Amino acid sequence: MVGASELVLMVHDDLLDFDFDEIPLAKTSDDYYTPKWVFDALGLEFDIDVASPVGGISWIPAKRYFTQYDDGLAQDWGGAKVWMNPPYSRPAPWIDKWLENANGVCLVAASRSKPFTELWNECEAIAFMPSNLKFVSGMGKEAGIYMPTVIAAVGAENVAALKASGIGFVR
Repeated sequence: MVGASELVLMVHDDLLDFDFDEIPLAKTSDDYYTPKWVFDALGLEFDIDVASPVGGISWIPAKRYFTQYDDGLAQDWGGAKVWMNPPYSRPAPWIDKWLENANGVCLVAASRSKPFTELWNECEAIAFMPSNLKFVSGMGKEAGIYMPTVIAAVGAENVAALKASGIGFVR
């Protein structure tokens, strides 16, 4: 008999063999994935994508990922180099955990919220993304969002990669 944790691993392994268009992604208003060109510009490999759809995303250079079923917030990131594009409907706990982890790159919506202000003040590097940024929707299509977004970095290697990426003016 297969246990629940083994079943989750089997499902994840099976989904990795699908093309992006065939992955049964969750369809929510938060399903907007970072386009490949961002990762190409950064030139980094991450240990964990902490807010991934089921099956992962093939162009995100992460060794492993946490999905909504794994609950990335409940997992121990352990100082690993993380990529984070969290659910924009509830970014506060994600930003807090990312800052606490102190190693990675994140993409979040700019806002006047307390968590964003903390991100702005505490990250080591931050840049506004181009205003015409197109994400990849949960349906695999290009999709813009109405909010401005930033990309932020903590950790020396990540900060250097963001500064060298050409994505935008980095402070």
